[in-house]
Amino acid sequence: MSNPRRALVVVDVQQEYFDGPLTIQHPPRTDALARVVRAIGVAREHGLPAVVVQHTAGEGAPVFAPGTPGFDNHPDVEAAVDPAWKRVTKGYGSVFAGTDVADWLREVGADTITVVGFMTNNCDLATAVEAEGLGVAVEVLSDASGAIHLANSAGKVHARDLHETLMTLLNSNFASVATTEQWEQAVAAGTALETGSDLGSSAMAGRAAFDA
Repeated sequence: MSNPRRALVVVDVQQEYFDGPLTIQHPPRTDALARVVRAIGVAREHGLPAVVVQHTAGEGAPVFAPGTPGFDNHPDVEAAVDPAWKRVTKGYGSVFAGTDVADWLREVGADTITVVGFMTNNCDLATAVEAEGLGVAVEVLSDASGAIHLANSAGKVHARDLHETLMTLLNSNFASVATTEQWEQAVAAGTALETGSDLGSSAMAGRAAFDA
């Protein structure tokens, strides 16, 4: 894809991720937030269509309950977005599930989404996976997203390892993963990112890295 028609998707940059049990651990949340705000600025500068997404767990839920401070977008995001941009509230991981985002992408003529926001290990991943079946190309900005530490009956994983692993996974098949700076340069040039890989080449490189 030499000239992608991009739309920015700002995923759940809500206060729950800055204060509470879901606080982003890696990359540092203030750094990730700054990159999200930068991506918003690039979208506005270049006239990219954009949608701002918020997650809801329903009234009275312990997290993401409408009307509570944790549901609100971070004030830096609210200050940066274009008031005319599309707004969506979702109840599932993927931004496509139970919303009109796929229809909106067709309306604005976008064939590629750039995903920023939270979390790498939930909504970003779910969005990228569902996009494949919709025929939508995906870009994920690694420094404008973030993960949390996880532990359960299956094991435990540090947020850094989780984030880096999922970025590698996404870049092997479901998305082109890049930094905000790399993406900004591609937007300015009107070209596709050169960071994407594929499962076959990623597998061969993996064997070379670990089986030698």
